[in-house]
Amino acid sequence: MAAIPQLKVNIEPLGDRVVVHPLPAEQVTASGIVIPDTASGEKPQEGVVIALGKGGIMNEGKPVANPSDFLKVGDRVLFGKYAGDDVKLKDTAGKDVEVKVLHLDSILGKVK
Repeated sequence: MAAIPQLKVNIEPLGDRVVVHPLPAEQVTASGIVIPDTASGEKPQEGVVIALGKGGIMNEGKPVANPSDFLKVGDRVLFGKYAGDDVKLKDTAGKDVEVKVLHLDSILGKVK
């Protein structure tokens, strides 16, 4: 597994939210066959955690999980294709970056 450069953005997610930088889907198989977007279906996407909320208490008094109890910045995670909100930000170098802001329960798992 190749190393992933750490992306830095100026955002602090609130509550149980996690900011994830989606990784590009594999478009070519190991044998060199190109996979079109329509063939990839509704498979989960993979991304890298770049920021974590701190949890808290909701209006109804129910505790909100602290994402850092389960994840850390740099973890690779899986999430649904349509989960969360797509947000365009600038990284600390001023370059436009597309990220997803997800609730912790939208993350399907951590890739090891």
